[in-house]
Amino acid sequence: MVFTFSQVLSVTRQAPELIVPARPTPREVKQLSDIDDQESLRFHVPVIFFYKNDPSSSMEGRDPVKVIREAISKALVFYYPLAGRLKEGYNRKLMVECNAEGVLFIEADANFTLEQLGDDIQPPSPYLNELIYDVPGSEGILGCPLLLIQVTRLTCGGFIFAIRFNHTMCDAFGLVQFLKAIEDMARGERLPTLFPIWQRQILNARNPPQVTCIHHEYDEINTNEVPSDNMAHKSFFFSLKGIKALRNQLPFHLKDCSAFELLLAFLWKCRTIALKLQPEEISKVCCIVNVRGKSYEMDIPPGYYGNAFTFSAVCSNAEQLCKNPIGYAVELVKKAKAQMNEEYIRSAADLMVIKGRRIKFSTRGNFIVSDLRNVGLGDVDFGWGKPIYAGTAGAVAVISFFTKYQNKNGEPGILVPICLPQSAMERLQEELKGFMIQGPVKDLCNINQTQIFSKL
Repeated sequence: MVFTFSQVLSVTRQAPELIVPARPTPREVKQLSDIDDQESLRFHVPVIFFYKNDPSSSMEGRDPVKVIREAISKALVFYYPLAGRLKEGYNRKLMVECNAEGVLFIEADANFTLEQLGDDIQPPSPYLNELIYDVPGSEGILGCPLLLIQVTRLTCGGFIFAIRFNHTMCDAFGLVQFLKAIEDMARGERLPTLFPIWQRQILNARNPPQVTCIHHEYDEINTNEVPSDNMAHKSFFFSLKGIKALRNQLPFHLKDCSAFELLLAFLWKCRTIALKLQPEEISKVCCIVNVRGKSYEMDIPPGYYGNAFTFSAVCSNAEQLCKNPIGYAVELVKKAKAQMNEEYIRSAADLMVIKGRRIKFSTRGNFIVSDLRNVGLGDVDFGWGKPIYAGTAGAVAVISFFTKYQNKNGEPGILVPICLPQSAMERLQEELKGFMIQGPVKDLCNINQTQIFSKL
């Protein structure tokens, strides 16, 4: 099928196919964790990678579509739950039926080069629907493929790898782990460098479940939700130089905050102003906190590819957030991160079970950010070098992502896609411009072209 999205650019897709594991795999049913199957994670996330024509000696003259297709099949032998289908049990408990039905794969060819795409490689990609085709009937959570992958060859010899994954099955770290296994198989390895570990019971609720912490991230706020019609999607590039200038506006005791804390606080404030919340309305910011490693005593082993994070939130009424200096928001963000500990994580899992997994985060007045800069997306190399861009295809409703990015001048910084109603997006741009013309903050950010769409 040929799809033309401009006068000169088009993509020709082959019919979608199912890739199954290369060898027989166990037929069994595996339960997800009580963190995995919460309502807030029951959606799909598209991630996209752009590769130049820079093959290693072993890949010279080889077809990336063929190499990656075969490598996926081999990797699924080890990650066989990803080739299964989800179903629900008692109390909406999610479990995966490991039946080797396979993951969706699309082979495609484009009539353009990476250079012709220019800045459109950064989110929101105006060509996303052509680079990862939404196969009808594949977007559900239950009974649908857990992965959708499209590899598009470019006329310059480069290619675009796009993947959409069911978030209940893995987080960004888990996704990268699977992609690195594909990389291992593409390079001719017989075994993945890091073996996958299931063990989802590690993040299950206690028996009996007991909520011991306050979870503002799931508070039900009595306010109008953000409408899903006439939404604008835009990316903002924040240079490291600009972030340093912004830091200079902080009081001395906050100058040691991280770039993530600073930029999150800044965007939370600007976004709240743009939404024009009533003075007494609650504005909320949620940090997504990775609970792997030694910082938390969760005993999550290397190789675990399930969702190993939780949301940590703080609230402010809109008037205080908007009228106070940026340091006020920074202190609240630091508070949100500081409250995270093992008990908080266990309490969140218990809350999911007690509420039947039906609670989810609100939208209006809520800002959720996931920091993907150190996840390893930019290190995925199937044999043609590292991607020139790797990250989510854009924001997902109220969720934004921080991604490493170099602008066209080679300046490093942080790219942040944001989704807002069109009128609020226009106010957000004006708010950011107001900061940028204040002397030392003038180089804070560059704004990418807006993409407007009718439905989230």
